[in-house]
Amino acid sequence: MVGGAEVWARKALASVCVRTRPGLGILAIAFLVGVFGKCATADETLPNGITPPSIATSLPYNGDPTGLRALMASYGATFNFIYTNDELGNVNGGLRRGFINQGKLEYNMTVDFEKLIGWKGLSFYTNGFLIHNTGRIRRDYVGGINTIAAIEAVPTGRLSELWLEQSFWNGGANVRVGQLAADVDFFYADAAIMFLQTDWPTITAAALPSGGPAYPLSTPGARVRVNPNEHLSVLAAVFNGDPAGPGTPGDEQLRNKYGVNFRLKDSPFVIAEAQFRNNREKTATGLATVLKFGAWAHFGRFDDNRFADDGTLLADPDGSGRPLKRKTDNGLYGVFEQQLYRPQGGDANSGITVFGLASGSPQDRNLINFWYQTGIVFAGLIPGRPDDKFGAIYEYARYSNSVRGAEADEIALTGVPQVIQDYEANLEINYLFQIVPGWTLQPVLTYVWHPDGGASAVDALVIGARSIWHY
Repeated sequence: MVGGAEVWARKALASVCVRTRPGLGILAIAFLVGVFGKCATADETLPNGITPPSIATSLPYNGDPTGLRALMASYGATFNFIYTNDELGNVNGGLRRGFINQGKLEYNMTVDFEKLIGWKGLSFYTNGFLIHNTGRIRRDYVGGINTIAAIEAVPTGRLSELWLEQSFWNGGANVRVGQLAADVDFFYADAAIMFLQTDWPTITAAALPSGGPAYPLSTPGARVRVNPNEHLSVLAAVFNGDPAGPGTPGDEQLRNKYGVNFRLKDSPFVIAEAQFRNNREKTATGLATVLKFGAWAHFGRFDDNRFADDGTLLADPDGSGRPLKRKTDNGLYGVFEQQLYRPQGGDANSGITVFGLASGSPQDRNLINFWYQTGIVFAGLIPGRPDDKFGAIYEYARYSNSVRGAEADEIALTGVPQVIQDYEANLEINYLFQIVPGWTLQPVLTYVWHPDGGASAVDALVIGARSIWHY
């Protein structure tokens, strides 16, 4: 079905190019590719429209025998497709044993309006997903809360981002407006992207309504970025505070199944981040460093984990049983990346790099009040394999004292024993092997301690592999 749609799209695009004037033709091409087809900025894209690394560079005619892709690029319209496939199995512990297959076909398309119509600094971007799976490894097999494979989602076709961006001061600042995802710009480490479990952090996903504006959900918003110099950036954004809207916990992706809810009336979610970079330039020879400090706030109302609105304990059978409402929720976080070894002639992503992310939030209204992630990446150190990487990442999520206290209350007041949740931790070991530019294979092993804080399952062991194709 996907292949047939792509063939149809290519024929339609070719027809549009032949029958219309060049400028109007490219606008129509941009629309069609946007319906079917990661965002590439102009300096990341080759003149023929290819964003490296891409399997297109290994194909005859660079995968563009008609020259259509190059023609589009000459008018500022570039696109690519990325297919990610996971074969993962829980072989010990968890909820149950078994293997799953999951995949995500992503299109990305950007239009540079300076090339298209002469409007300097204006660009358009959209992306979307076709998601399939035979089960969800974290939710159905392990039963944990931390991400095991970040593409896990409800099977569907989904619009993700759709925005316009205007740059100012020769790229020193830009404003982006439209449907956005916060995890694209905030609270992540570049060095961690190779790992399957790299995702919107557990602490924010558990705190925010519908998990917040992060894969696979997005929501209307606006983002401002200012770059005072090459080392410093400051970002701030405001989003509609609930991408899916109210409903039963756990079915958020079904409430906004196709990514077109475009909600605007929920309490706002705001986030801001300052970024410092050193020795990230291609010509730099020193060790690269990245530091990020951020904060977020949601201006909705949140249930207290332990106390009712009449001052009693929620576990008290004689109390109201209605949670006390807390005004707003918030969090602080930090991110660091430090290159420990840079080979001669290597860039900021080569050699040996360590990274870490950490965050805290109020205990009384959050399931997870402290979270951190840390890891190490070895890149380009295998002789004859300059694009291979391998490394390990460890993630820890601590259940808040208010949640633990509420569970202790239930034991004391009902006499029924239960597990008091403490923490969940994941360790992933991963090797990224490049077959050809744009096609990688990653064997992976993940161990999960205390899934769901030990409440629902025993320690689990997940093995498998990921393959990614970029076109």
